[in-house]
Amino acid sequence: MSDAPGPPASPERALPRTDAGTPERPGEPAGADRAFSARLMTPLLLGSLLNPINSTMIATALVAIGQDFHVGAADTAWLISAMYLASAVGQPALGRLADRVGPRRVFLAGALTVCVAGLIGALASTFTLLIVSRVVLGIGTAAAYPAAMAILRAQSRRFGRPTPRRVLGRLSLAALGSAAIGPTLGGFLAATAGWRAVFAVNLPLAALALLGAVAWLPPDRRRTADDDAGAERAAGRRDPNTGRTGSAPGPATGSLDPLGIGLFAAALTCTMFFLLRLDAPQWPLLALAGALTAALVRWQLRHPAPFLDLRMLARNGALVRTYLRQGLTYLVIYCVLYGFSQWLEQVHGYSSFHAGLIMLPMSGAAAFCSIAGARTRGIRAPLTVAAACLAGGSAVLLLLEGSSPLLALLCAGALFGIPQGLASTGNQAAVHAQAPADGVGQAAGLQRTAQYLGAITASSLIGLLYEQRASTPGLHGIAVIGAVLGLLLIVLTVADRSLRARQEP
Repeated sequence: MSDAPGPPASPERALPRTDAGTPERPGEPAGADRAFSARLMTPLLLGSLLNPINSTMIATALVAIGQDFHVGAADTAWLISAMYLASAVGQPALGRLADRVGPRRVFLAGALTVCVAGLIGALASTFTLLIVSRVVLGIGTAAAYPAAMAILRAQSRRFGRPTPRRVLGRLSLAALGSAAIGPTLGGFLAATAGWRAVFAVNLPLAALALLGAVAWLPPDRRRTADDDAGAERAAGRRDPNTGRTGSAPGPATGSLDPLGIGLFAAALTCTMFFLLRLDAPQWPLLALAGALTAALVRWQLRHPAPFLDLRMLARNGALVRTYLRQGLTYLVIYCVLYGFSQWLEQVHGYSSFHAGLIMLPMSGAAAFCSIAGARTRGIRAPLTVAAACLAGGSAVLLLLEGSSPLLALLCAGALFGIPQGLASTGNQAAVHAQAPADGVGQAAGLQRTAQYLGAITASSLIGLLYEQRASTPGLHGIAVIGAVLGLLLIVLTVADRSLRARQEP
């Protein structure tokens, strides 16, 4: 997408208008209140918390599930990876679908799918059915975030004003806060009502999001031939969010590219199966993943409207670097989230409920830092602090032993809550600013895909380091990985010149 400035707008056209046609003046909040009202945001926030809360809520229920089905840590890792694989494919695919057929429709379909997944998990009689539930859950929850980002961008363009950073901050806070409280909530549910409640709780949450979406989300606008022609003209207009000229017609004007989606899913699946058996590497799977990736690249470069716009990504280095930072950051965070909680239970002897309580400082720090990050205008500084905390927290983990005092355990968790908050809001703001105007849903989905790839790799490393049971040497191995990646992230962030301070409303 082009960085060249567009033609200067006249003073009258540059001002958003009220419904009566009167231009609003800077400093008047009425337009923003209408465009991003509480009614609009409520279902978006409810929907956006479903994926992250399910990704972390199961952390403190894994031991109980393993005991009921007589499986070890290497097997329960499938419950983590299955959801992340489905989400990694589902986020960009459903984001593209939202750009193409309308975000409200995609949001509603996702909420219904979550209800079905919760029911399957709550009634599952075998470990295989539990994995199926997590796959369906990954697909259903994958719809909300890219659909929400697409709705916000549509509101922004409709009202002619950028989406306020505080609005993006609320979306990030909902996702981050729910992910942060997930281990505590999961531990409470597992201890009081059994681990099946961890799945059943999705029914009321998804139902509330569904009802709110039906009542308050604006209807999808049907695309016409004039819209497709107008997309060409939009390449020369400035986007209110980025201040840049638009890109050429993107996913909204093309097909869904089912073959591209299929190749992407197949390559990712083979990669995941390879990662899940790092103790006994299946090299043919890695070779097959490489062949599928080559076929995917060839197809995407030939397709007129590809599922993955590789040419756009090649031109948009800033967006690719944001995806890389997201993936590496969450690789460390999820290693700690799942690995530390299992270590607390199996080495320190805490119950799932008490392990969740010990991780509360991580939740509190993440929530506080996400609010602080939403109020910060710059991007580079918060991301640098997040990377430094990953390295520092990993150093603390390296010092922990089975006899470490409670205060040390609480401090270790809190140090990893800081990067959760700052990296989430910082990278989200970067994607919102760097994404093509007509492809923000898919771009947001790819951000989550990078996060899930980190999570899949994390679950594989945990299975390799812990095998059948958590151990202190395994935790120290996680700490070494976190320290190395934290230092790498500091270099990647400080050296990235595209992360200049941005003046946000």
